[in-house]
Parts: sequence; C-alpha cells; structure tokens
Amino acid sequence: MAAILVIETSTEVCSVALTIDGTQVDLIESKEGQNHARLVTVYADRLLIRNKINAQDLVAVAVSKGPGSYTGLRIGVSTAKGICFARHIPLIAIGTLEAMTGHIIENRTFFAISQDKPTLFCPMIDARRMEVFSMLYKEDGSVMRPISALIIDETFLSEELGENQVVFFGNGSEKCSQVIQSPNALFIPHVEASAKYMCNLAWQLYNKNQFEDVAYFEPFYLKDFVATVSKKNIPG
Repeated sequence: MAAILVIETSTEVCSVALTIDGTQVDLIESKEGQNHARLVTVYADRLLIRNKINAQDLVAVAVSKGPGSYTGLRIGVSTAKGICFARHIPLIAIGTLEAMTGHIIENRTFFAISQDKPTLFCPMIDARRMEVFSMLYKEDGSVMRPISALIIDETFLSEELGENQVVFFGNGSEKCSQVIQSPNALFIPHVEASAKYMCNLAWQLYNKNQFEDVAYFEPFYLKDFVATVSKKNIPG
C-alpha cells in the first residue's frame, strides 16, 4: 500500500487529499481563505486518523508548487517539507495550472467542451486587478505557452481565438470573461485549485521517482515576474 498525502494551498482554497496506490480515498478542503496556516495540518491529521493511516506509512507528500499566493504556497510547502523531513520520505511538486488543466482535459465531455473544432486550454489564477497567472495547453496536454504573469485585455489570445476554441477556467477566468468577447472563448465556472486534481499526477511522479530536494525546494511564486500586456499594444 502506497499512501501519499497531497496538499494544495496556492489560492484561497486550503485542500488536502489522501491517495492510496493512485486512487484518491479522501479529501478535506475549505474555500474560506486566509486560514491555511491553521487548517492544513489539522486536515492532514484528520485524513490520516479517519482512514487509519499512520504518518510513518506515508511514502511521499505531494504539494502544489504554484504559481499562486505567496503566503499560501509558503504555508503548503513548509508543511509538506516538515512531514518529509520528519519521516524521511520524498517530496513531490505539482504545478497548480497543470493539475487544473489535466482535470478539464480528462473531463471535457462532462464540461460540454465541443470536439468539433481544435481546442486550447487556458487555466488562470487570479493575481490582482486584471492580472492573472496563466498558461496555454494543447489538447494533448503539452504546453503551448509557458507560465506567465499577464494583464488581460481584449487582445489576449486574439490570434489563437480566431482559429481555435479556447477554454478558460480557474479563479482568474471570471473577471476575464468581461473582457474577452470572442465567440470561440468558453468560460467554465467554479473550477478552483484542489488537491483532488493532483492525486493522479502525484502517483505518476512517484512511480517515475521524480522528487524534489527537500532541503532546497522553493515554490514557483512568480514574484520576480513583471506583468506585461499583449505585444500588440506596444507601439512599433
């Protein structure tokens, strides 16, 4: 039995899951925000107790590496590192945007995403004002555009929207729906960062021995990035 504790604290959601042999067996999360420091260890302990798993039975801890809230990521990563240090088990890091995108792609029928036209997937994490952390994925899950911090305006992905259906989701997408008006833009509401979207990825990385250095790992804050606008707005 391979039990992995999965922690997601990159946004306002504090989420902890337990996966055994690649199957999610339990989940606790709160969307209240600002309570990560108080809740994350409580949730972890509660999951282990009610599933009769001892902490020493854990084979790894998986944590969201961002991007997202500086404070939230710091709390989640510190908690994950503490467990890994204490139990001498490996640390697994998973991209917040990657996990959400995998969930959408795997469940495109559930979300009524048309398969009649080429589709791109754009997860968005709210930063501030009209800023978001985002990426762009192809249908096969490969990265088309890497993580960036952007100020969204009406020209965002205009070229891609002219040739593809683009699916927007994440807690930063709602405010962007007021700006991006293309008929090829599909906004899926209420898709938030969650540990439940990380379980399958955690199992895959565990079996590939893709672990982080527990002592030196740092989350991807994007704090050194300067948000930019579309190049189409820059005078030639």
